[in-house]
This record gives sequence, C-alpha cells and structure tokens, in this order.
Amino acid sequence: MSISHWPSHERPREKLLERGAAALSDAELLAIFLRTGVVGKSAVDLARELLNRFGTLTQLFATREADFCAVHGMGQAKFVQLQAVLEMSRRALQEQLQTGDILNAPRAVRDYLQLLLRTRQQEVFVALFLDTQHRVLAVEELFQGTLSQTSVYPREVVKRALTHNAAAVIFAHNHPSGIAEPSHADELITSILKQALALVEVRVLDHFIVAGGATLSFAERGLL
Repeated sequence: MSISHWPSHERPREKLLERGAAALSDAELLAIFLRTGVVGKSAVDLARELLNRFGTLTQLFATREADFCAVHGMGQAKFVQLQAVLEMSRRALQEQLQTGDILNAPRAVRDYLQLLLRTRQQEVFVALFLDTQHRVLAVEELFQGTLSQTSVYPREVVKRALTHNAAAVIFAHNHPSGIAEPSHADELITSILKQALALVEVRVLDHFIVAGGATLSFAERGLL
C-alpha cells in the first residue's frame, strides 16, 4: 500500500510535523529522505531494506557509492544527496562551535566529532584550534595512519597552533576497531603534545576518541 493511503498520523511527513523529528524511527526518517519507493515497495519499505542490508544509519552513511547504488531504487543522485546532507550537518555543527564557548556545548562537540570521524576506515588525528574564548578558529586533519596506528608529530602540531594564533586546542582521533578505550600510545602522545604546547602557552583542553557510536573524553577520565 502506498504511504499516501496510510492514516495521516502514521505517515512519516505528517508524523514529523505533528510530533517532531525525534518521534520518528530511523526507517521513517530515511523514508522522508528517499521521498519515493519503487514498484511494490513504499519509501518506508525501501528504507527498512537499506537498514537491514547495511545494519545501521552509521554504516549506511559510510557505505561506498558502488554498494549503495547496487540496491534497487538507489542511484548516484541519491548517494550524492546523502553525502550532501551529512556534510551540511557537519558544517552546521561546526558553525555552532565557532559562535560560542565550546566548553558550554559538550553535546555539540561530541556530535560533530562523531560525524567527522566515525565512518573513517583509517585512523585519523584531528585538532580543533580555539581562541581565548574557546571558540573554534579552525579544524584540521593533521595526520592519517593505518587501520591501527597514526604517526603524530608534536612539532607540526605546535606549528599549526601558532599559525592559527590558538590559545587552546582539543584533539580527537578515531579507533576503526570500534573500541573507545585509550591505548598506552594514546596516553603517551597526549602527554607529549600537552608538554610541547605548554611551551608556547597553548592549553590542551581535551582529547577525544571516537569509536563506533561511543566518544571517550580524556578530560572526563582524568587522563589530562
């Protein structure tokens, strides 16, 4: 049955307008993005098929173009639209972090880092450079490594902090393994970076590890 024949309170669009986006399931939200289904399947049916095939929204977002387009009813246009939605979400969160004290928006920081790092297949090390009011000056991907290891060079990190005239910095990297626990190497490089940046009066406020849907804070763990 076409969605247009469903009771109005069960249709994803009407449900969103009446109750808000948070009231919708992953499949319903994805169905609104898809807009239409295919012969024999509503947009919600197609959304459920995508989630069953790829597992979760996170895994769907990380899917390669070829795998996404292999699903009947999908194509390059839909893949491009999905990537555009993700990038707009990242930019909207980054704008939020640039307009106020980042320490007053811990949820936005975590959400931004999740969007930035959780789908990466290699380990990536990024820095958020902050001004004296803890507003984001720049976000830079500084180093990229193998699946399990990244080489981080303190001298380069100090140079980038001075280039941006940063007063503070927040580091983040991902664990493609899906395990958010910090390794001994993670703790060691954080300590080395903190000491190096202290010499130029730049504070390290936190270091996050993103792994799957989890985000671990060194500051909250007392590791800074």
